[in-house]
Amino acid sequence: MRVWRHALEDAPAEGPFVVTLGTFDGVHAGHRRLLRQAAERARSIGQQAAVVTFDPHPTVVVAPQRRPRLLMTLEQRLEAFRSEGVDLAWVIPFSRTFSELEPLAFLDRIQQVLSPVELHVGRAFCFGRDRSGTVETLEAWGAAHGCQVHTLALRAPDGGRLSSTRVREALDQGNVEEAASFLGHPYTLTGVVVEGDRRGRHLGFPTANLAWEQEQLPGYGVYVTEAVLPNHGGSHLGLTNVGEKPTFEGQRLTVETHLPGFVDDLYGARMSLRFLHRLRGEVRFATVDELRAQIIVDVATGTEWWKAQGPGQGPQEA
Repeated sequence: MRVWRHALEDAPAEGPFVVTLGTFDGVHAGHRRLLRQAAERARSIGQQAAVVTFDPHPTVVVAPQRRPRLLMTLEQRLEAFRSEGVDLAWVIPFSRTFSELEPLAFLDRIQQVLSPVELHVGRAFCFGRDRSGTVETLEAWGAAHGCQVHTLALRAPDGGRLSSTRVREALDQGNVEEAASFLGHPYTLTGVVVEGDRRGRHLGFPTANLAWEQEQLPGYGVYVTEAVLPNHGGSHLGLTNVGEKPTFEGQRLTVETHLPGFVDDLYGARMSLRFLHRLRGEVRFATVDELRAQIIVDVATGTEWWKAQGPGQGPQEA
């Protein structure tokens, strides 16, 4: 997949393409269906598939006080596009000037650059100045320019609307199973293992301290995770604590994972954490011994769950 990082006015003219438009934070199951639909349609008519997306997230620019905690890095979004068969990803830098562009001016420039034969969007898609462009705007423009417009209702398994906001809400509540049902796979944090304060080691349960790359975290608590370490044997059971370690008067948010039976030095290693199941919320214990006793219970309970479910048994890529 090719990647463009051109401003709207600087992109070269190519095409024709079957085009998908959107921000796609998290690239949830509905996004993937939309991307796959466009890619399959492109193959069926002998064209290529292009996705037009934006960075940073539009809300960061137009309403920074309401900016969401992002579910994915840009590079992860691009990898998700690639996995769904997209041929070209055009990442348009989102600026205040760009946000004030009228919907039809945006579409006319898309026409000049990509010559779309079809546009595929979610049914609730809005774009342009003050989000004044709607699906109806697209359909009228498409009829005038010989471009078919296809919409897809993005629905969650419970029948409600499927959105990145619902994924974030589920994660805030620590409901990682529900978040996985929306995403089509377990929510994943990625990053590099860095040195922590070694409290886990002193307790007899050494942990890998993750310098995570995403903005959104699951709610504070202890989780069963699948720790993916490509250079250290692949997948491992993890017991991950997200929080501030109140027993030790912690004031710094950490994501620390105990890997039962694992002995390798992981400093500097890349690790992905797939959040599978929440064991409990974060608790302040009266003594270190009480905390140690609870960790023993957590490891036993988490190991039992892991053995019953198996790694990667949550919802898979849709």
